[in-house]
Amino acid sequence: MIRFVLAALLVATVYGCGTPSYQPILSRVVGGVNARPHSWPWQISLQVSRGDSWFHTCGGTLIDPQWVMTAAHCISKKNTYRVALGKQVLSANEPGSVFAAVEKTIRHEKFSMIFAANGYDIALVKLAAPVVLDDKIELGCIPAPGSLLSNNYSCYITGWGLLKAGGSVSDILQQALLPVVDHATCSLPDWWGWIAKESMVCAGGDGVVSGCNGDSGGPLNCQNANGIWEVHGIVSFGSALCSHQKKPTVFTRVSAYNDWLTEKMMNN
Repeated sequence: MIRFVLAALLVATVYGCGTPSYQPILSRVVGGVNARPHSWPWQISLQVSRGDSWFHTCGGTLIDPQWVMTAAHCISKKNTYRVALGKQVLSANEPGSVFAAVEKTIRHEKFSMIFAANGYDIALVKLAAPVVLDDKIELGCIPAPGSLLSNNYSCYITGWGLLKAGGSVSDILQQALLPVVDHATCSLPDWWGWIAKESMVCAGGDGVVSGCNGDSGGPLNCQNANGIWEVHGIVSFGSALCSHQKKPTVFTRVSAYNDWLTEKMMNN
């Protein structure tokens, strides 16, 4: 345990995390907008093999040169995956982007695909080899254990998900402002009720902006008082309509799983 913690601290010291070389343009317009290229350099595209082609299936966060954090519901043992890093436009051949092979995937032991809303929607993807970090591929920061965000705290969801329910997947990385909804509000009967667990983070719910299919597994990015971006959430589930009033996007709260992340990375 001590050796792993020291190694993690060394990685953070050498490479840093949560401080993109290209600062994001924090638009507050209603709806998602194209992200500034490489301004969320820990954002990855988890891709699945179908015949001779690869398709985006989920988002994720690079938290170590060899580890990606995503949602458990994104992972199936029957699939073959790769990870695309340093991407802005999925269909483009972009300088600096990397496609990494996957060595193994680890889903939380208590996660149930039958009832994903029960929680534990977190997984790790180990890359076959560490990626080289640069100004386009950087690490996301994990918040301190137990960290909670206040109601209406400004965070940003990023991903290549559907632009609207029933629509098409975005080819360009999108970002959208999603204010946090505290647990007391999100668990109200006319919001998510008992489905909203304390191990989750809710954000959005204005009926206009939310996560959608294809955003799953991706980060909820929140800037701390020191200006460092931390990944407080992993996109888990939301309304079938994507945007629905009082039905915010629900994220796995990363700060509830620090010990799980440490244990799995240390032992694998």
